[in-house]
Amino acid sequence: MAQTPALQVVAASGIAHTIHTFDSGSRNFGQSAAHSLGGDPGRIFKTLVIELSTGKLAVCVLPVTDKLNLKLAAKAFGVPKAAMADTAAAQRATGYVTGGISPVGQKKKLATAIDSTAQQHASIFVSAGRRGLELELAPEDLASLCDAPFTQLTLDNHS
Repeated sequence: MAQTPALQVVAASGIAHTIHTFDSGSRNFGQSAAHSLGGDPGRIFKTLVIELSTGKLAVCVLPVTDKLNLKLAAKAFGVPKAAMADTAAAQRATGYVTGGISPVGQKKKLATAIDSTAQQHASIFVSAGRRGLELELAPEDLASLCDAPFTQLTLDNHS
């Protein structure tokens, strides 16, 4: 299997992880992952690139079952506003294609925040840098690899 930058970073870190492959289809990659990998879809996390009001890009990692709240995302990064990033800009900055953007091993390491629901699970799934390739690891290990805090990014599933 070809090594993506995400897999290279995780392997070099020595962090325990499992690699999973699935047929990603052509749309709704996160939902395809949830269906193919079975189990709790709340453990499958998507990586979204946003543009902060400062003009910088940042990454939000949240369950595929939830919708990103841009106000909460802006708050997480300490800025007044945030918007979804342009697809081409996200791909250029991360070095990954949409549907395969990983929070790990980006071309330009972007500031990252992980939805706090990740902490409810012993392990979560995130993109390993290619459509149809998922990385399973402990949420704390992902946070360590990305220098990312856990914070509320959605209005769903939070107590």
